[in-house]
Amino acid sequence: MSELKFLTPHFLSLARLLFFICILATNGFAASVGEFQKFLSQTPANVIFEGSDTYGALQHEGKIAPIQKNGQDIGYAFLNTDFVGAIGYSGKPIVVLIAIDLQGKITGAKLLKHSEPIVLTGIPEAKITNFINGYKGIDIIKMAKEKGGEPPPVDIVSGATVTIMVIDDSIKRASLRAATMLGLNGLAQSNAVKAKKTIIQSELEELDWTSMIGDGSVRRLKLTIADINQGFIEQGNQQAIARPEKAADEDIFIDLYAASLNVPSIAKSLLGKWEYRNYLKRIEQGQAAFMVMGAGLYSFRGSGYVRGGIFDRIQVVQDGEGMRFTDRGYKNLGEVLAEGAPDFREVALFYAPTDAIFNPADSWQLQLLVQRAVGPLEKVFISYELNYQLPTQYVKTEQPPAPAIPVQLQTIDEEEAAARTALWQRLWVAKKVDVVILAVALVFLTLLFFVQDQMVKYRRLTEWIRWGFLAFTLFYIGFYLQAQLSVVNVLVFINAMVSNFRWEFFLMEPMIFILWCSVAVALIFWGRGVYCGWLCPFGALQEFLNKIARLLKIPQVKLPWWLHERLWPLKYIIFLGLLGMSFYSMNTAEHLAEIEPFKTVIILKMMREWWFVLFALVLLFISLFVERFYCRYLCPLGAAMAIPGKISMFNWLKRYRNCGDPCHICATDCMVQAIDPLGNINPNECIHCMGCQQNYHDHKVCPVIIHQDARLKKRAKQAGKPIANLSASDDAAKPQKTRLNIPRRLNQDREIDSSEAE
Repeated sequence: MSELKFLTPHFLSLARLLFFICILATNGFAASVGEFQKFLSQTPANVIFEGSDTYGALQHEGKIAPIQKNGQDIGYAFLNTDFVGAIGYSGKPIVVLIAIDLQGKITGAKLLKHSEPIVLTGIPEAKITNFINGYKGIDIIKMAKEKGGEPPPVDIVSGATVTIMVIDDSIKRASLRAATMLGLNGLAQSNAVKAKKTIIQSELEELDWTSMIGDGSVRRLKLTIADINQGFIEQGNQQAIARPEKAADEDIFIDLYAASLNVPSIAKSLLGKWEYRNYLKRIEQGQAAFMVMGAGLYSFRGSGYVRGGIFDRIQVVQDGEGMRFTDRGYKNLGEVLAEGAPDFREVALFYAPTDAIFNPADSWQLQLLVQRAVGPLEKVFISYELNYQLPTQYVKTEQPPAPAIPVQLQTIDEEEAAARTALWQRLWVAKKVDVVILAVALVFLTLLFFVQDQMVKYRRLTEWIRWGFLAFTLFYIGFYLQAQLSVVNVLVFINAMVSNFRWEFFLMEPMIFILWCSVAVALIFWGRGVYCGWLCPFGALQEFLNKIARLLKIPQVKLPWWLHERLWPLKYIIFLGLLGMSFYSMNTAEHLAEIEPFKTVIILKMMREWWFVLFALVLLFISLFVERFYCRYLCPLGAAMAIPGKISMFNWLKRYRNCGDPCHICATDCMVQAIDPLGNINPNECIHCMGCQQNYHDHKVCPVIIHQDARLKKRAKQAGKPIANLSASDDAAKPQKTRLNIPRRLNQDREIDSSEAE
C-alpha cells in the first residue's frame, strides 16, 4: 500500500503530461479576435486602404473590421485565415490582412505572419510582398458573378511555389466569402437563390470517346503557337513579346481535355475496368475527381509538383473559388481506355483535396496557367480557361422556393465550420495507410524496448535491427512523411495552453500527432532516448554519416570530460531562450528556432538560401568527427524532452557495481558520452542506443562476465561436472554482488582473457 501511495501522485502528473503532450501537434490555429485586434493596431488603416484614417468596431463575430474615413464606413478589413485555410509549405498558416471597398474590390493586402521558408527557389520575402500588392484592384464581385476566377497577378513570383499558390487561393477565396458575408453589391442575394444541382445516379454504361465528346462529358481547349504568341501580345509585356515561341504558328501548343469522374459511366469508360476498381477504392464519399488529358508542346503538369507538392499550372475554379491539386491526390495514367480515344502525351487522374467545397453537378472551369521566361529567373504568365458542365442527362436541377426574408450567410458559415471540424478526420482517412505503417513501426519499437534484455544478448541481430530502423526513420518518417518533430511544436503547445486552442487544428497532421503521443508514452518508461535515438530523422542522418566516416577511417574526436560536461547546458540555454522569446513574440521565436537544421535538411532537402544550407552542412560535417555533435550540445528539442523525461518511472539500463570503477569500456564506447567517469548513466543525455547493454551481456567484452565465466569454468573443473549443471544460486552466478580486482589498465582494453580476469 505504501508503494501505491508513493506512485499515485506520479501517475497523476504523468497522466496530465500525456494529455498535454498528445496535443503537441503541428499547425497552429486561426487568429483569435485578440490577435486580429493586435494585427490591426500594428497596421494603420491607410496602409491597406488609401485615404482611410481608422478602423471601426469589429463585426460578424470579430472577423471583420470596418475601415472608416471621417467616421463613415468606406471598406472592410479581415484576415484570410478567418475565412479559409491558408496552410503553406511549412504546415502553418500564412496570415494576410486584406481590405475591400464597398463595391467588393480589393484595395490592399499585407503579409502579417508566416512560418514559410523565405525561399523555395531563391525567392526573397520582398518579392512575396510585391506579389501580394498586385491584388490591388481585383474585383471580387465580378470574379464571383462571372464564375471564372481571375489569374494571379502577372508578376507572379518566378517558380510558382507552394507559398505563392496558397497566398493566391486564400486571398481570393477569403475576399469572396467576406464580400458574401457582407452582402456587397447583391452578392449574398444572388447566391441565396441559386438553383440546387445534384448528380443523377443512373445505370452504369460503356461510352465511347466520340459520344463523350459529342454530349460534353469530355471538354476541350486547343491552343496553337499563334494563339499563345497573340495572348502575350495582348498582355502587353514587351519582354514576353520579344521571346515568342519558336515553333510554327499552326503547331499545337497544347490540346487539353478534361472530364469529371463523379459520374460512374464517364469514369469507367475513361479509366477502364481495372483502373475504375482502383478508383472506387480510393475515392471518398463526397469527394470530387477529374481526368485531365493533354497533347502538344506544353505540359499541364509541369515540374513544380515534384519540388513543392502542388500542381502550379492548373486549377479548378467554381463560383470564383480556386482549387489546386497536390501530389497526394494525383495518379499518372498511361492512356485513356475509352473506345476511339486518341493517344495523349499526358493523362492524369486528380482527386480534389478533402477540405474542398465543390459540387461536381455545377459548372466549373479548368484554369491553365501558361508561363514564358523573360530572363534567367523571371517569368510572366497568362491564363486560359476550359469551361465544363456535366451533360443534362446526368444532372438534376431543383429550383429553391423564394425566401420570405433575406437569406444571410450564416448557413455558409455553418457549412464552413462543419467542414473545418471534419477536416482532420478526412485527413486521417486520407493518410490511413501511412498511419497504419507508422503505428505498426511504433508498436514494433515498443516491443523491442520491452524485450531489450533478451535482444541485446545477440549483438549482430541488435545492430541489424537498429540500423534497419534508423533507415526507416530517415527515409520514411523523415524524407517521405516529413514528420520531423521540432522545438517549434513545443513552443506552439505552451503558448496554446495560455490561450484558446481547437482540437481540430492539433489533429490536422496525423503523423506528427502520433509521434508526439509516442514521445509522451516513451517519456514515462524510458525518457527522451526513444525519440532521440530511434525516431529522429536528423539524428539518424548524423549516425549514418558517422558510421560511413568510421568505415573510411576518418579519425574521431573525443572531447575531454571537463569540456564535454560544460557544453551540455548549451541546449538547455537555447531552449529556455526560445521559450522566453515565444511569450514575447512567437514569430520571432520561430525564426530563431532555425538553429534546428531539421527544416533545411529533412523538410526542404537543402532547397533554401545558402546560409541555411551552409549551417546545416557545417553541423553534418562536424558529425563526421564528433558523433551526434548537434544532439549532444545544441538541440533545443532534445533539451525540451529531457526536462519532463526526468520523471520517467523505470530504469531499464542495467549496471554492475564495477562499472566505472575500474572498468570504463561502456563509457568509452558511448556515442554521446552519456556515462560519467564513475560509471553512472545520465538519463538526460542517453539516447538509448543499447550499446552499453550489449556490452553488459557480452562474454568477450565485459570484464565482469569474463571473470564470471572463468570462475564457472574453474569451479566446474574442480567439481568434475559440466558448467551448465552449476546451480544458478551459486554466488559466482551473481556478478552484480561481486567486486573485481580488475587492473586500471583495462580502461583502455576492449577484451581480456579468463586468466587476466581471474
